[in-house]
Amino acid sequence: MNIKTVNPIAAFMVGAQEQAHALQNAVPGAGASSDENYRWLHFDLNDPGLADWLNEHLPPSAAGALLQSETRPRCDTVDQGIILNLRGVNLNPGADPEDMVSLRLWVTGNLIVSVTRRKVWALEDLRAKLENGVAPPNVGAFLFELANSLTRRIEEVSLDLEEQADNLEEQMIDNPAGLSADLAPVRMQVIKLRRFVRPQREALVELATVRTELIGKVNRSQMREISNRAARTVEELDTTRDRLALIQEHVDALNTAAFGKNGYILSLVAAIFLPLGFLSGIFGVNVGGMPGLESPYAFLILSIVCVAIAAILFAIFRWTKWL
Repeated sequence: MNIKTVNPIAAFMVGAQEQAHALQNAVPGAGASSDENYRWLHFDLNDPGLADWLNEHLPPSAAGALLQSETRPRCDTVDQGIILNLRGVNLNPGADPEDMVSLRLWVTGNLIVSVTRRKVWALEDLRAKLENGVAPPNVGAFLFELANSLTRRIEEVSLDLEEQADNLEEQMIDNPAGLSADLAPVRMQVIKLRRFVRPQREALVELATVRTELIGKVNRSQMREISNRAARTVEELDTTRDRLALIQEHVDALNTAAFGKNGYILSLVAAIFLPLGFLSGIFGVNVGGMPGLESPYAFLILSIVCVAIAAILFAIFRWTKWL
């Protein structure tokens, strides 16, 4: 296959002096000289030539992992390298942040290959840094900066969801009307974000403890701090989820109480008008022998009797504290 048919989004060579140089082609062979530390090649998963390029230049297990249609966060050591799948919040225009973007990486001592389907802003930060000529000195530092940027953005979204939960709690106390419509979208955001942040925490923990020389002692310590932050974010999302569940329970209780009160009032009204309907039904029968057919006061007497029955029933309900 001609590698020129593959169009990388970014391709850089990082030298020993932490100087980054853009590459014209997606050439994986790093370490050609003593001045070269590693290369970073970033691709669009929708590139039609990507599959052939990956199968030609990477181990089969790594190529298969990068080309998977669906992924979840993971960190595995395979064939002297690391397969790393992470997720970043979707900050693309018109997108929902909780609709997280998949990022797949193959990492060796002198090569980083990353693949995405949509833009990941944490990678864009690194790309801008490398375009300015400054780069992380090694693959461990690169992974730390990437994980740190991904985690920071997730923390910001999690904090925003906490603030929304605070506002909903205030609304629950001050003005519970219409709370259900505002509550449902926030609960959905928390559920979708938590779905990927929890396994991402596990992937970062594995990355911080993986037995490989690709990540140095300093970077390993930094990765542990990132994994701790990811764990705190998961705990915060769990707390936010529980708070929103309590708000939903309160809304459900208010709705149940309102329905019960309305049903109770309707039951009392029906109890009062049931005997009145019975009387009106009897005297509405169009057959001979009905009393009062010849009396001009029959309707007045029937009306007075109905009012009296209604008043007696109302008094009984008040006396029994049904009203």
